[in-house]
Amino acid sequence: MLPVGSGCAGHGALMLRLWARGFSSSVPPQPVPPLAQTLSRYLRALEPHLPSSELEHTRSEALKLGAPGGPGERLQGGLERRAQRTNNWISDWWQRSAYLESRLPLAVHSNPALTLPRQDYSDWRGQLMFAAKLIAGVLDFKAKIDSHTLLVEYMRGRPLCMEQYSQIFSSCRVPGPKHDHVILHNRSRRPPTHITVVRNYQFFQLEVYNSDGSPLTVGQIHTQLQRIRAQSWKTDKEPMGILTSQHRNTWGQAYNRLLRDKINRESVRAIERGVFTVCLDAPVMRVSEERYSSRMAAQMLHGGGTYSNSGNRWFDKTLQFVVGEDGSCGVVYEQAIAEGPPVATLVDHVLDYCKQPETVRAPMVPLPLPKKLYFYIDPEIKRDIEMAKLNLDSLINDLDISCFTFRRFGKNFPKKYRLSPNSLIQVALQLAYYRMYGELCATSDTASLRMFRGGRTDTIRSATSEALRFVQAVDDPGTMREMKVALLKEAIEAHSTLTDQALQGQAIDRHLLGLKLQAIEEGLSVPRLFMDTAYALATHWRLRTGQVSSRTDSVMCFGPQVPDGYAVCYNPLNEHINFSVSAFNCCEETHADRLAQELQSALLLLQELLQPSYTA
Repeated sequence: MLPVGSGCAGHGALMLRLWARGFSSSVPPQPVPPLAQTLSRYLRALEPHLPSSELEHTRSEALKLGAPGGPGERLQGGLERRAQRTNNWISDWWQRSAYLESRLPLAVHSNPALTLPRQDYSDWRGQLMFAAKLIAGVLDFKAKIDSHTLLVEYMRGRPLCMEQYSQIFSSCRVPGPKHDHVILHNRSRRPPTHITVVRNYQFFQLEVYNSDGSPLTVGQIHTQLQRIRAQSWKTDKEPMGILTSQHRNTWGQAYNRLLRDKINRESVRAIERGVFTVCLDAPVMRVSEERYSSRMAAQMLHGGGTYSNSGNRWFDKTLQFVVGEDGSCGVVYEQAIAEGPPVATLVDHVLDYCKQPETVRAPMVPLPLPKKLYFYIDPEIKRDIEMAKLNLDSLINDLDISCFTFRRFGKNFPKKYRLSPNSLIQVALQLAYYRMYGELCATSDTASLRMFRGGRTDTIRSATSEALRFVQAVDDPGTMREMKVALLKEAIEAHSTLTDQALQGQAIDRHLLGLKLQAIEEGLSVPRLFMDTAYALATHWRLRTGQVSSRTDSVMCFGPQVPDGYAVCYNPLNEHINFSVSAFNCCEETHADRLAQELQSALLLLQELLQPSYTA
């Protein structure tokens, strides 16, 4: 599962405190769950998916693994020792296995995008003014991180680890032959003081701090953006950023070729070291209001293709803010070092900042011209670019995105019944999928582990036995309404219980991964439990889901994890819910629009079941 959001974000208000220096070290270490507990919960998670005969086979393998003196005991001991000597026993392994070792393109397959509300301008003048305010707002947020005055997030009365915030700036993923790595440039002796701005496929290095260390004002940034526009008229420039959308091995080889030349090397390093990147996109073809949100989600996610704005991206960069000439805006980010909630918090701050009037005009201090970054393109690099164009356009054509806003209710409705909004949405997803396919599938909902030092995410398995009983009964005319309501509440509570377990570091998926990787690290045979067909089924996430809550009327989107799967992300606001649903066109069995329609129908049905039973 792509850890884009926090499945727990709707489970308790965030309280805020000042971020004291060294605060994250006071957050407790992440526990290693008991082996017997994980194996028992794993078998229970398989119940909705396996016939009894196959389940018994898996049960026998679990018993062998967990037997006293068995292989599991040794692996569990290794994990517990690892937990004592590391910042977090699983996070580094998770980063490597989930992200850095993946060879799939970052575009669509990995990098999520957050689509923000359309801004009230429609020309390049408004674009540059909004971009200037946005840049100033991001720098203002970064100043809070640097000065350790960012408010610490609390959830359920417990502080959250804030380490991810210090890593999202001046960082970049770099391709490698077998796995990638991430460089954190802000930890160098002289941290970067520039951002990268890209327009019409041309990259510019823009210094955003004065010589005394103070950030440029909005007016100064705006002046510099006008200079960049004057130097970046559309020409026959090659879309160098397209290279970063390739399969990671292919891009890694092209990366090495690119860096042979000194000019290229300096330009690439400038992009990688920048505090963040701003993409000044050209307007895109107008679409109906109904399809606007889906079109903009695609623009943020991949740039729209080689004839649109995909050349205005450097997908390896951790933070890229997209500002379109037509009022569209958003963020696309590389998530090897951070999940969606910190990015959503950053965006909320920036949009609040952009609403503030500029009251103090800066004195006219001469500023150095933004530095244009040049590339020398030899025939080999030219062929790499042409191949990247073909592959990205093919990938974009294969992706189907459907975004919609469900307006009948928001998170306030389930709260009336003391039900978790996130759990209710997850049960609705199970119903929608069941109505399409007549079965449930492995579903990953993401829970944050930031209550623990260096915590990333774990998986809430939403396809429970309780959800199966509910979806089987809901369209059965022989089942009484009262029974359907009772089964619905049981399904919601089952998901809420799994959420509680995950937040406490007691979910199963990261523990199972740890056991497997511990065996590999010790040079032992991987336990047969992981070779079982049941494990392959249980980790084939046909529904990849995540809640990314934001005060902003926005929605995050990302691609499916498997070819025959879906990705669903949502932002529950008080009175409505924003959704994005994606699927691949190459699979004849998946249809993003149809799942979106079934999801809306499922949410309405859940509302109808609950509404009559509510008394004020």
